[in-house]
Amino acid sequence: MEEMEDPTEQLRDKIREEAEEKKEKWLFHVALSTAIIAVLAAISGLLGGDHANEAIMEQIKASNQWSYYQAKSIKSEIAASGNRLLLASGYAINDSDKHKMAQYEQQKKEIMDIAHESEKESEYHLSRHKVLARAVTLFQIAIAISAISILARKKVLWIGSMVIAAGGIVFLIQGIF
Repeated sequence: MEEMEDPTEQLRDKIREEAEEKKEKWLFHVALSTAIIAVLAAISGLLGGDHANEAIMEQIKASNQWSYYQAKSIKSEIAASGNRLLLASGYAINDSDKHKMAQYEQQKKEIMDIAHESEKESEYHLSRHKVLARAVTLFQIAIAISAISILARKKVLWIGSMVIAAGGIVFLIQGIF
């Protein structure tokens, strides 16, 4: 006797195939979005590292200027002490020594301005680095949650990772601009 084919069996097979197809599409989107997030994390890390390096370089410039300022201050104090000794001994201070003292004071002011400017630049780059570091952190969290969403087969986790990645994008944009 010939078996009758169950019409619902074909329908169940078709539904199962479509469900697997949809599941694969979902996994494909997770993989694609995770790859994009990884690229954004790499860009954020690169930019953040660049700003960290610039902050260090500017701080070194500021430190060098402060050392130079200190050297000028010491020279100025030595010249002033010499002038005080001359005055105490009853001798007059010549015009070239007065000019040299004024020159030291002017140089110290210029050096101080350069040092302050370098410190401001360092702080600026450091603040940009911090913002970009936040972006990298959020991107890394989003990548980890995306991986968990695949393992747990929970689409809601993937959606949550996209929300976290959006936060990373906000920080990336802040860090760039």
